[in-house]
Amino acid sequence: MTLPLDQQTVLVTGAGRGFGAAIATAFAREGAQVVINYRNSKAQAEALATQLGDRTVAIQADIRDADQVTAMIDTARDNFGPITTVVHNALADYSFNGDARDTLETLSADALRAQHDTAVLGALNVIKATTPAMQSAGFGRIITIGTNLVQNPVVPYHDYTSAKAALMALTRTAAAELGPKGITVNMVSGGLLRTTDASAATPDAVFDLIAGSTPLRSVTTPEEAADAVLFFASPWARAVTGQNLIVDGGLVFG
Repeated sequence: MTLPLDQQTVLVTGAGRGFGAAIATAFAREGAQVVINYRNSKAQAEALATQLGDRTVAIQADIRDADQVTAMIDTARDNFGPITTVVHNALADYSFNGDARDTLETLSADALRAQHDTAVLGALNVIKATTPAMQSAGFGRIITIGTNLVQNPVVPYHDYTSAKAALMALTRTAAAELGPKGITVNMVSGGLLRTTDASAATPDAVFDLIAGSTPLRSVTTPEEAADAVLFFASPWARAVTGQNLIVDGGLVFG
């Protein structure tokens, strides 16, 4: 079974700003009903929902809390019906600044845990809350957001990268379990995006270096990466699951 994008109801976690907002905008552009999840960015999320129109709603929930996730899904269902598609984009507070990053000597267990709580536990909470309806419908699409730093840790952001690597593993094991139920699970891994709140601390010289190192001679934008997310939700990806698509202008191959 497949559904065209304009018949899907899409939950995007962490969609109040940055890359998540670009993903929500891309789905709305294609006619989907979109649930914009946010934790703290209330004003930005509600403004985005207003901008995108009446097939979009902003709902607050801390995805680390399973009860809040369940309440969010219930509210979304009351607005639009069951969730058919999930994009797990939410990111614990982070700043991509190689000069200010934690080294192994300074990295704390709490910092590591904070990244894993949002990336991995958050994904688990959302998957548990949304897949029963997907299974009943015989259709579901789950797309997680990773990073090309797993393949090429050119800057060793230990906490962030390890969480995304764990999320990739969960993506693949979930694909194996959920595939017989008509649910695909895939990952889109961007590189440094130009520009989001998280990448705003990155010096221009680093952006220029990355651009010069890519075959396309450019740094990927949030809008470009968001279009790749649409592929995994679309009917054209109906036979694709357990995959990780790197979208970074060709900086990292494989």
